[in-house]
Amino acid sequence: MLRYSLLTAGLLLGTSAIAAPAGDLPLMPWPTSVERPATHGALVLSKDISVRVSGDDLGDAVSRLRQRISLQTGWTLQPQADNPDNATITIAIARKVAPLPKPDSDESYALTVDARGVNIAANTRFGALRAMETLLQLVQNGPENTSLPWVSIKDAPRFPWRGLLLDSARHFIPLDDIKRQIDGMAAAKLNVLHWHLTDDQGWRFASKRYPKLTQLASDGQFYTQDQMRDVVRYATARGVRVVPEIDMPGHASAIAVAYPELMSAPGPYEMERHWGVLKPVMDPTKEATYTFASAMIGELAAIFPDPYLHIGGDEVDDSQWKANPAIQQFMRDNKLADSHALQAYFNRKLETILEKNQRQMVGWDEIFHPDLPKSILIQSWQGQDALGEVAKQGYKGILSTGFYLDQPQYTAYHYRNEIVPQGLNNVDVITDSDSAQSWSFTLPRLKGKPVDGSFTLVKGEAGWRGFIDFNGKSRRAVQDIVWRSDNQVTFSVDTWMGETRPVVTVNDDKIGGYFLLGNSRYPVTGQRLEAVPEGIAPVVPDASQQANLLGGEAALWAENVAAPVLDIKLWPRAFAVAERLWSAQDVTDIDNMYTRLQAIDTWATVSVGLQQHARQQVQFTRLANTTDTLALTILAQALEPAQYYTRNHLKFQAGNYDLFEPLNRLADALAPESNTVRQMNRWVDRLVSDAEDSESAESLRHLFTRWQSNTPDALALADSNYQLKAIKPVIQTVDKLAAIGLRLTDLVARQGTLDDAEIASIQNELDKAAQIQDEVVIAAVYPLETLLRATRNP
Repeated sequence: MLRYSLLTAGLLLGTSAIAAPAGDLPLMPWPTSVERPATHGALVLSKDISVRVSGDDLGDAVSRLRQRISLQTGWTLQPQADNPDNATITIAIARKVAPLPKPDSDESYALTVDARGVNIAANTRFGALRAMETLLQLVQNGPENTSLPWVSIKDAPRFPWRGLLLDSARHFIPLDDIKRQIDGMAAAKLNVLHWHLTDDQGWRFASKRYPKLTQLASDGQFYTQDQMRDVVRYATARGVRVVPEIDMPGHASAIAVAYPELMSAPGPYEMERHWGVLKPVMDPTKEATYTFASAMIGELAAIFPDPYLHIGGDEVDDSQWKANPAIQQFMRDNKLADSHALQAYFNRKLETILEKNQRQMVGWDEIFHPDLPKSILIQSWQGQDALGEVAKQGYKGILSTGFYLDQPQYTAYHYRNEIVPQGLNNVDVITDSDSAQSWSFTLPRLKGKPVDGSFTLVKGEAGWRGFIDFNGKSRRAVQDIVWRSDNQVTFSVDTWMGETRPVVTVNDDKIGGYFLLGNSRYPVTGQRLEAVPEGIAPVVPDASQQANLLGGEAALWAENVAAPVLDIKLWPRAFAVAERLWSAQDVTDIDNMYTRLQAIDTWATVSVGLQQHARQQVQFTRLANTTDTLALTILAQALEPAQYYTRNHLKFQAGNYDLFEPLNRLADALAPESNTVRQMNRWVDRLVSDAEDSESAESLRHLFTRWQSNTPDALALADSNYQLKAIKPVIQTVDKLAAIGLRLTDLVARQGTLDDAEIASIQNELDKAAQIQDEVVIAAVYPLETLLRATRNP
């Protein structure tokens, strides 16, 4: 057995790059070090697999491991004796520790597979649990047998806090669904379940001291204290911590319904059904408020043993505070300059209560205040700059911006989202030999204020580079700048709105066109600027301050997520977030990630029991009114839900942004990203770069022909269920796009061209097809645009 210090040192020094011989292994998150022998041997498995554990008692983890091997192989395993000699799988644990995971639990491990069997060495039970998940990912049902590849793996997480927020307040999540997500978290090596239990629309935590919270403000949907303890036990067995959140002092409409005397305005109050930032806020000047908070924290601490407790603290609407004379007088008496200072006063009192209960405060960006101790933890929804400032000031922080999985986004966007704030690497330093030009822009949104800013493109000796300034936010470097012959320019940049790709045409001193937010077009206008604007530099903590960044959390807010579609929204994308939080910073190959993600998607369905595919099939069956859902499955290949918060904002515009808006559209059943369109992009890129690539051309023809043949069946389904009627124009448009695709594929394959009038006509059809219909985008438009550009005369 390796000593603790030697094993840890070896893991930290191990290579993180995906070497060619090992890169084909379906592992996610990718381990610290993966080495395979030149012989590429394999350990053949059979139904007499046995497991031996020494150094600690893993509870039912061994039986769960064997059960999942059965699921993956279809075998009924032979019964095994307790800790058999000559076991197939040997797990050696160096130190016995308490089974309750902690923020500093050692999760490192080493795993070796060779002709003699499987050996796992871990410093603690938590490393052993992580190693068992890696082992299960290695099981391969090949052409001749079931086997494990010979491999040597050393592994440890990059960040200690790797979380997932589940929002049970807006749409209630049944216990079985929560437990299944915990299984998924353990499989992805995520280790913190952030359980959002209260919000304006519901109070889900059964309080014995304040029973009216669930009697009046839960619609009868809440968790008993025994049920919450059961979730903690379930998570603990899988090495997952549970951090509860009750939101205070804002997001308090549910509290207002049950105990209006705690609020800053007299009411009356009714159950809130709408989404958004709402006015009810607790009164920080009343002693009863802190009696309530003390009772809540005491009850939560008795149920949830984790040292951290989340108090929310975000999005406080201070209008009730400003309108209350007694609160305003209190602020003057206590020299509290503004509402932020009043909230800090509230949080200081709350922090004292937490300390008495041996708990540390976690809260969103808004709790950050110099009057609070460095022991608090800031969760950032405002982005890397806010997180960078937290780290620079000596506070601990975790990132959620860019990991909001309730938003449909490309997996690659989440995967590129780096925890540590990045600098500009002098991209905005303009020398005498550079030529730079800036344009302002205004991007109206469907809800909220327009997004304003400017972008600057620089032509230097090394080619094009550039940067973008959103008003009030730090400067960002842009990538993939392309100037086209028709004065159209495009580039890409990741923003808080998702993968952002401006496609604008310069006409004299004006610009027009659109910003592509994910897959959704937002019209934009702007004009040439006389000079390059002053920008805001990114907040980048130094190396020592970066130690304050503990990791991050994926967030699954529930305005558009209910239990029947929960898995569809979360998996498999959460594995990519988990890799960003576990694996080394230089594990960034997007294509390799997608290849492994596809394998993990299959594995997680079989081994873990995640239901992203089963739940989609149920939704398709409901919409089709038949179990023959092939027509919807084929149609869905071309489609994606409108990305960013476009769907939320469309519901808001329609007056349906509330609890009772049914999540029953085709958009709700779609995966956030179409794997078929992603493959289609690869075929198109290959064909455009090599017109003689007959395989890609034939793959495209086959796909377009399938879409055309599917049209009558899809239209028949749309006529059979009123919930599909709005998608009928989408079906007809996909049929038109398939015909365009066939023509363009043939043209590119024989290196033919179109004249400007024909190109303009087809582009017009593509522009119309790109418009959002019933919250759906025909994502196939974009690879077709690439084909169209290839038909332009050189």
